[in-house]
Amino acid sequence: MTEVLKRDEVVAARGVRVTFGAVKALDGADLVIHSGECVGLVGHNGAGKSTIVNVINGGLTPHEGTITYGGQDERGISAARANGVRCVFQELSLCPNLTVTENARIMHPDLKGWNWRSGALALVEAHLQEIFPGHSIDGDSTVDDLSIAERQMVEIAISFAGTDKKPKLVILDEPTSSLDAGLAAQLMAYIRKFVSEGGSVLLISHILGEILSTSDRIVVMKDGRVTADRAAGEFSTRSLVEAMGNVVREQEWARAAATKTGEPVLSMPPRRGHGLAFEAYRGEMIGLAGLGGHGQTEALLDLYLDRNSNWWPTRRREIAFVAGDRSLNGTFPLWSILKNLSVASLGQLSTNRMVDRMREETLGESWKKRIEIRTPDMDNRILSLSGGNQQKVLFARALATTADIVLMDDPMRGVDIGTKQEVYDILRSEAANGRTFIWYSTEMDEIRLCDRVYVFREGAIMEELIGEDITEKNILAASFSEGAAA
Repeated sequence: MTEVLKRDEVVAARGVRVTFGAVKALDGADLVIHSGECVGLVGHNGAGKSTIVNVINGGLTPHEGTITYGGQDERGISAARANGVRCVFQELSLCPNLTVTENARIMHPDLKGWNWRSGALALVEAHLQEIFPGHSIDGDSTVDDLSIAERQMVEIAISFAGTDKKPKLVILDEPTSSLDAGLAAQLMAYIRKFVSEGGSVLLISHILGEILSTSDRIVVMKDGRVTADRAAGEFSTRSLVEAMGNVVREQEWARAAATKTGEPVLSMPPRRGHGLAFEAYRGEMIGLAGLGGHGQTEALLDLYLDRNSNWWPTRRREIAFVAGDRSLNGTFPLWSILKNLSVASLGQLSTNRMVDRMREETLGESWKKRIEIRTPDMDNRILSLSGGNQQKVLFARALATTADIVLMDDPMRGVDIGTKQEVYDILRSEAANGRTFIWYSTEMDEIRLCDRVYVFREGAIMEELIGEDITEKNILAASFSEGAAA
């Protein structure tokens, strides 16, 4: 890329201030993005990342400061889009009742004429193949029939696509939160290619390895301000986390003893008639690993339904569930933060079938402090929170119950590294007290923290890894080969 390309401003936000009541979402933030660069944007949940993204994409007008595209002072979503700005939000925006092709038409209204369907299909399939070679997504599929990883892939492909010319800036907010390691690597490789051809990317991710390996420059935000803006090569994982306001912990958890004692608290026979059976014992952390979409979520649902009715709540909740797709299966968008947190604990909060408001508020305040939910008022709407803070509420909802077993479907999506470490400590403390956690995660670092791991392939458990054998190499080997259980 040339020095001229480097100097061209695609978008610039300077001195931006945004307030929501007493909350200063942005407090004089500056963010300038040039053509031909990937800018990594990091910060804890509530640092102001989502707000500045909404300013840049035209969805939010700042109360103070300027926003320019190519040096021109313009405002609004239409202006941003006309200047080549595209955005892939953490909460995906595809229409679930429409096909992949029809969603491409909505995002690209210049696809016109009697044969627009074939044009839209060719456009999205070409970019899916370019970004995620070897994918198996059918352009005529209804979005609701796709997995969350496939939906994320489709929205990314549509955003990078262009009918006449490619976008100038693509904003990616936690783009790999639902992708396995292989798909994430494909996306990072494409980002580097896109940037080398003069495009720009604003990459927001809590997976710091992706930020460090892919970004040219890294911007750190804290409390609505930019606290660091330097070349990526000047950061290490430790210095980046310290710039965000946390100290990296060097040591992992001490795993529980590998010996299985007593009867299993939860079990499941071999799935699809082959592979290994599943067993979980009291106080264990069990990881479900393997490539995305190979039956891990389905296994969690089967385990849940084995002890719970599909339509009527049981008298005593034995199992709690943390959903992976919070917008679809997790949050109640019209409810308050407190109601979203307490809904699974109403039985223990009620007297004579009436919810005790004081006990409910005490529960909410306790978990707000313990898991650091960033809000001035628990009675605010759940959608007033950032995506990561919404995920914290779902986590607190499950942990606040009396359930002895907690099933977790990729629960750390969009949660910052500092909060992750705090949650890990909570999990280990709860496990030491006899609680059992069964955890599907797309992040290898989280899987490595488990006591035992079951590796899935094509819907069945192909291998069990214990203790020090839980490594990325062993998990990938079991994911791609028949393994010992075939």
